[in-house]
Amino acid sequence: MRTAPTILHLDMDAFFASVEQASKPSLRGKAVVVGGLGPRGVVATCSYEARVFGVHSAMPMGQARRLAPHAAYLVPRFELYRSISEQVMRLLRELSPLVEPLSLDEAFVDLEAGQAARDADSARLAGVKLRADIRTVTGLTGSVGLAASKMLAKIASEEAKPDGLVLIPPGTERAMLEPMTVRTLPGVGPATGDHLRRAGITTVGEIAEAGEDELVRLLGKAHGHALYAMALARDERPVVAERETKSVSVEDTYDVDIHDRVRVGVEVGRLADRCVRRLRASGLSGRTIVLKVRRYDFSTLTRSETLRGPTDDPAVVREAAARLLDSVDTTGGVRLLGVGVSGLADYTQEDLFAQAAGDVSEEPAEEPEAGPVEEQAPSPAERRWPAGHDVRHAELGHGWVQGSGLGRVTVRFETPYSEVGRVRTFPVDDPELAPADPLPLVSPVVRRPGGEPVGPSGGGGSARRVAG
Repeated sequence: MRTAPTILHLDMDAFFASVEQASKPSLRGKAVVVGGLGPRGVVATCSYEARVFGVHSAMPMGQARRLAPHAAYLVPRFELYRSISEQVMRLLRELSPLVEPLSLDEAFVDLEAGQAARDADSARLAGVKLRADIRTVTGLTGSVGLAASKMLAKIASEEAKPDGLVLIPPGTERAMLEPMTVRTLPGVGPATGDHLRRAGITTVGEIAEAGEDELVRLLGKAHGHALYAMALARDERPVVAERETKSVSVEDTYDVDIHDRVRVGVEVGRLADRCVRRLRASGLSGRTIVLKVRRYDFSTLTRSETLRGPTDDPAVVREAAARLLDSVDTTGGVRLLGVGVSGLADYTQEDLFAQAAGDVSEEPAEEPEAGPVEEQAPSPAERRWPAGHDVRHAELGHGWVQGSGLGRVTVRFETPYSEVGRVRTFPVDDPELAPADPLPLVSPVVRRPGGEPVGPSGGGGSARRVAG
């Protein structure tokens, strides 16, 4: 392990919810919950104000509404979140060539590899500057952990939340870890935690006291050895530069099971088109088309077809997905559908006739490990006016959807740089109201001919920065 705390872990604070608060002045300081809003939706993330009521990520949305009935419930805007994530990742890459993203809002950085830090003092300065740069560029806050290993840097950033910086000086790691709960260590989930608790082990210090042999007996060889090393603050894992994307996929969960076979086919075609758009946006193509179907009884089936060459042609992907659907019985109803492309490449196979005869394989029904909440399609009633999404009125300007139903849509007219806006209600088919692109969270600086900065409205002073 290193002798200096030159591994940095950045974790943006309540990222999706903070973006929504930064873009909507009326929601700042309020409870905000982002996720699927249907009966089967789950919480993607929530603001710290919502967490006071017990709301947390991956919670069923119905439970969240019972805990925090007065919170703002919004449909995710993934494209906006990705664009802001790219701004943050660019700042990290200015620090070092070794940046390991874990998700849209989280990453490790090897400061030593980029010569951004060599000791505790320079590492702290780098962390302070990074947090200031993130606030300047995005208007958001992030928490930073600095330590001599990845495990400890991640623990430090958790201790720093929200909007803080924690540095663990080398030599103090074990003393810091000993009183912490076993759930602090990576890989110790509820089941492992309960197993250790029944054996009388509840803290990291007690793991170290139990000894390696006892942990192997309790948890097995691989897990026991790894957990004992972590309890002793041993972690030699390097920061690995951005890994190649292995697959591109989209999936939708439906509020009501789909029984109509024709509609199932239409939904699969729509998902295939969305998947191809995402594939092309990444400059990729792929050889293997994957269909995922979760049926009414929660059984999940996957089917895949491998083409003779990579493609990004929507017709080819649609046809392959339709062939895979033919092999799945959907009689009892479908609650989730997904289409993905793997075997990625940065070129396409031009001979599309060769794609038609692929090798079809059947994969067992396996549930993936828990991960980020998938992008979900809103119900048909929401599709035009999803709660939280941007709109523009021909006369009243930019706003966002507070809610819709019964043929009406309610809009609050405000921007990231305005005061709290007024609310108006319109018919859902009002010709003067249209979906709009999100505005930047930080207002652009406009300069007078002499170079003096002015705000976006032309008034004097610097551009206003909005913190989430």
